[in-house]
Amino acid sequence: MSVDRSLKLRDALVRHRNVLTRAERIETLKEEERWAEGTSVLGLPKVAHRKSAAGKKSKAEAAEAAPGAAAPGAPATPAAPATGATKPAGPGAKATGGAK
Repeated sequence: MSVDRSLKLRDALVRHRNVLTRAERIETLKEEERWAEGTSVLGLPKVAHRKSAAGKKSKAEAAEAAPGAAAPGAPATPAAPATGATKPAGPGAKATGGAK
């Protein structure tokens, strides 16, 4: 019989765990300077263990990352020439800028 994927220990240390071991809680308390040597290891205070996720890039960072990208205030497409005449959209479409 095979072992279920969720029970394999290959990625056990990589995943985020909500419950910390006693040693991990004491280590966190020491980092926060809330632990005094000689204190009982029973009845430890709660320790918040938040999952840190990678945030999205801000607009300024995204513009710097892509050198070929347009500047934040520049138009996305080049401006059309100002000739005054427009092409019809397709067969049977009416022209809007012609003489009447």
